[in-house]
Amino acid sequence: MKQYIVNQNEEVKFNNRTFSCIGTGRMDLALHQEYLDQLRLVQEEIGFEYIRGHGLFCKDMAIYQELELPDGSIREEYNFTYLDQVMDAYQDLFIRPFLELGFMPEKMASGEETVFYWKGNITPPADYDKWSRLVKNTLLHFMKRYGEEEVLQWPIEVWNEPNLPVFWKDADRQEYFHLYEVTAKAVKEVHPKLRVGGPAICGVDDVSWLKDFLDFVKEKKLPLDFVTRHHYTSYVPERCGHYGYIELHDPEDAFSVLERSREIVDSYEEFAGKEIHITEFNTSYIPNAPVHDTCYNAAYVAHMLSRLGNCHASYSYWTFGDVFEENGVPFTPFHGGFGLVANGCIPKPTFWTFAFYKGLEGKCIHRSEDALLVKKDNGSFYGVAWNPDHDGSGKELDLNFSIALPEEQEEYCLICHLVDENHGNPLKVWHDLGEPANPTREETSLLREVAHPFLTTTNLKVEKGEIQLSLHLTKNAILAFELRKVERCQDAGYDYERVISQKVSSPK
Repeated sequence: MKQYIVNQNEEVKFNNRTFSCIGTGRMDLALHQEYLDQLRLVQEEIGFEYIRGHGLFCKDMAIYQELELPDGSIREEYNFTYLDQVMDAYQDLFIRPFLELGFMPEKMASGEETVFYWKGNITPPADYDKWSRLVKNTLLHFMKRYGEEEVLQWPIEVWNEPNLPVFWKDADRQEYFHLYEVTAKAVKEVHPKLRVGGPAICGVDDVSWLKDFLDFVKEKKLPLDFVTRHHYTSYVPERCGHYGYIELHDPEDAFSVLERSREIVDSYEEFAGKEIHITEFNTSYIPNAPVHDTCYNAAYVAHMLSRLGNCHASYSYWTFGDVFEENGVPFTPFHGGFGLVANGCIPKPTFWTFAFYKGLEGKCIHRSEDALLVKKDNGSFYGVAWNPDHDGSGKELDLNFSIALPEEQEEYCLICHLVDENHGNPLKVWHDLGEPANPTREETSLLREVAHPFLTTTNLKVEKGEIQLSLHLTKNAILAFELRKVERCQDAGYDYERVISQKVSSPK
């Protein structure tokens, strides 16, 4: 058992920026009802401030158009019909866009190389002036429709993972740097207070890419309001049929990668202290990794969330839902998708990791590698604990918190919400049902029902000026717990012990 002695008068550093941003697939998926249903569920239970996704300028959004005139000349046109529908839907759900500018409109592209099932073009523009005008006209449209004050709150990121040839032709650094220069200048021409950043790199040669990018920005004296990168913590997957099975990085090794980026940014006098946003993070970087659907994922991510706020302004889980088609339309509801919610609006275990973190508001009085505890303004205590099974041993975890409390408060109610392999785990039930590829409505309803945490309550007494709080976590468990003051006020004649001890008796 791990024993923690908690001093409620001492504050521990903990930056909970869990809800700053959430990821999504390409933007036009917001035209699907299931997508909106999943996002509504996420917003109601968790509530994120921003949403970031690909495909703003792809053909399915239909923004960039060209009209051939009678004299043979070409007129550039902009069609914002679908864009307005998507942005209006986001506003209805109280979430703002974290704009990712990409990919390249086909009619503007310099080549035909694409990525994903939906063929996002990854080549530079054939004409950078046209690209600049596209960026400016899109932002001006936003301001006209939603107001300057609102749009100035939308961060703008230039492209996605240009350090990978799959996302940017040949991973050409100098070409990306030129794209950033043109784009950043275009953004600031629309309004100097619009915030723009990059380079949105992932963990491939990220150190040299980040240094070269910052050197370029410094030399050219370009706008850079924030730095962005991505963070995935898995090795190359083993492919098997439709799926990719992965092994995860040791958490300390994963955190060291992020700390190195912070050190690089801070090593420049011009950029020291500048915001770093993780605009994508998850365990695996593929959308068909079964780990995403598991309790292990939920416990691993709980640990990540406890430390990502150390040196980042925001960190965006990739993604909120499984309406997602990078590899095509998935065959089953549990296919290893990135989302917090499986298709059918079924919350996965990691959904509850985020929901549990929502309660961590107040003064943090304990932070360790397996738990967080805060004291709320009303005098109650709230915490989250986790037990990822990193080595496959199935080891269980027992935690005991000793908290000194005022003598006059005699009784507390311990409220626990538990997700583990046998509670709040729809993946297990789906397996037990035979892994139906297309569950019936009845089966889907059952999966939604079992996807909720297991709730228990216990009364605890204050003894000798302290309370002993003992928690037991099986493998891959994540637990939200609350100590709430009890002010007992029984109605006249009501005796709970007598109520629950009633029995059959013989005739008198």
